[in-house]
Amino acid sequence: MAEHEHENPKTHPTSNAVKDPHDWTTGDQPMTGAQASYLKTLTEEAHEEFDDGLSKADASLKIDELQDKTGRGK
Repeated sequence: MAEHEHENPKTHPTSNAVKDPHDWTTGDQPMTGAQASYLKTLTEEAHEEFDDGLSKADASLKIDELQDKTGRGK
């Protein structure tokens, strides 16, 4: 058995918990209200246009992009 198999998964939360948004089973559904609200804030700060028609997956990716651009994701 590999040594890492006995590790507590909570000590490495990104090991298998983070899935690509395009792999989400609900990724093609409309973005949530929370995503829309945060995305609207980020687009205003980044001086970009808010797209209210994004899916959950696309909204998540756009949030990541804008967090990097605005410095909010740090």
